[in-house]
Amino acid sequence: MGCIICRDLEQAFEARHSEYIEALSSLCYRVSKKFAALKNVDMERAKSELEEHRFLCASLVAKPAHPFIRSQPARLRRVA
Repeated sequence: MGCIICRDLEQAFEARHSEYIEALSSLCYRVSKKFAALKNVDMERAKSELEEHRFLCASLVAKPAHPFIRSQPARLRRVA
């Protein structure tokens, strides 16, 4: 059985990632890049919280990382 906190953090990260992608592709980005930057900060914060919890969570011993996080080049990944 998976950890409820992991599931909630993963859903939050996926939502923030979707909002960031939407902000990049919207008309708002052309008008104000600050909006997209704020969405990027939100997404990175959610990703960091998810990675930090996964580092400590015992229920994820055999479960691989989220595909988006795993696919990031090492220089883009945050180290908790």
